[in-house]
Amino acid sequence: MTAQREDLYFNLIDQLLRCPNGQEPEVLEAQPELLDAGLVQTMLQVATGFAHQDNQDGAKFLIHVARELSKELGLYPDIPKKE
Repeated sequence: MTAQREDLYFNLIDQLLRCPNGQEPEVLEAQPELLDAGLVQTMLQVATGFAHQDNQDGAKFLIHVARELSKELGLYPDIPKKE
């Protein structure tokens, strides 16, 4: 991953953190070229940093978005729930 691409990921993550609740899909859809495994990995790295800085809400939010995005990208196994 290049430093330039990483900067683009960080900018997109920042936009996600600042956008009004519920606007996250629009923010992501506006930059489809960045929706890949690298973005998911970067989100998890930022979330880990947030957790270490006692920003649990930010960490949980990013982990949730990363999980949903990885499902859409086919990177996350969709395990059926047992009934």
